[in-house]
Amino acid sequence: MDLERYVSGMLADIRERGLEAVKEYSERFDSYGGPFRVSEEEFEEAEKLIPERDMEIIARTIERIRAYHERQKPEDGLFIRNGSLYGLMYRPIRRIGIYVPGGKPLPSTLMMVGVPARVAGVGEIAVTIPPKDGKVNPYVLYVARLLGIEEVYKLGGVQAIGAMAYGIGMKKVDKIFGPGNRFVNEAKRQVFGVVGIDSLAGPSEIAVIADGSAEKEYVLADLLSQLEHGRDSKAWLLTTSKELAAYCSREGIEVMLCETLEECAEKANEIAPEHLEIITARPMELVDLIENAGAIYLGPYTPVPAADYFLGVNHVLPTGGTAKFSGVLTVRDFMKPISVAQVSRGEFLAERELGIRLAEIEGMAFHRESMEVRK
Repeated sequence: MDLERYVSGMLADIRERGLEAVKEYSERFDSYGGPFRVSEEEFEEAEKLIPERDMEIIARTIERIRAYHERQKPEDGLFIRNGSLYGLMYRPIRRIGIYVPGGKPLPSTLMMVGVPARVAGVGEIAVTIPPKDGKVNPYVLYVARLLGIEEVYKLGGVQAIGAMAYGIGMKKVDKIFGPGNRFVNEAKRQVFGVVGIDSLAGPSEIAVIADGSAEKEYVLADLLSQLEHGRDSKAWLLTTSKELAAYCSREGIEVMLCETLEECAEKANEIAPEHLEIITARPMELVDLIENAGAIYLGPYTPVPAADYFLGVNHVLPTGGTAKFSGVLTVRDFMKPISVAQVSRGEFLAERELGIRLAEIEGMAFHRESMEVRK
């Protein structure tokens, strides 16, 4: 199957026929033909299904994520020079969409995207998630309620991305966040430009740099934890220990035996993994050598699954080597820097010859006149 053409055809159909097409695809792929928007009664019913202990767990986790991301919020940076004002101001994106995968309902996905969005000041959030037997996972609905998200839609796949991007069955969003399968990824790629997107998330990855001091059971458990995401997931062990290399030589794990830890670090930079654990006697000594990684986790008590869930750091990370040019999801991904300038008459008149000459070089007559006409 030509994935690009297949998804392009679906999106074109959704643009042309609107809600009718979205309903047909929902019935075909999710066996669902009811109302898309989750009702208030469904929110209330979901809350009743959550054990009190789990409510406490979710609340504490959200608070840890919030506390970490509050420190990322940028401040407007304005300065005065020669009587003129320059700088940047930051404003939140007005409306976003969050795609939550439905295969294994992932309330942690909604927490990791929804919390920094709220910290950034995003006012409107629409969530889509594929229904299962006509229902949405109660934990996802409970997290949405805690984050003040009222718009949750029983929509999955390409049709969910199309609905958010084109405003079908809901108000159009400005940027789409959240992971999905290859159809969702391709749909996000194709609607980019109509809306913004966070990234194109691929299979989960982990690389572990470890020496002879590492507990071999810890290392193996961490490598296997990411392979649990699916058969396309990847795991690398970069080690100077022959014993550890032999212990972790299991199906799905690529083991690289290196002469030095510096060599391990360089191989990690070549891989540019989504997650990089450093479990060595002195892990901080290797941090400066790492250039390419979505996230770095140091020491024996910072396993990737802890970061996936409760540490508070974000688990939305670049995959497939894209850590060479992109990074972890932050509060800034939900904000826009806006350039600000107010130039004084004195500075303008003193410096406008720079602009006038550049306009002449580029042959832009009206650009030149705009600057020359001012007195």
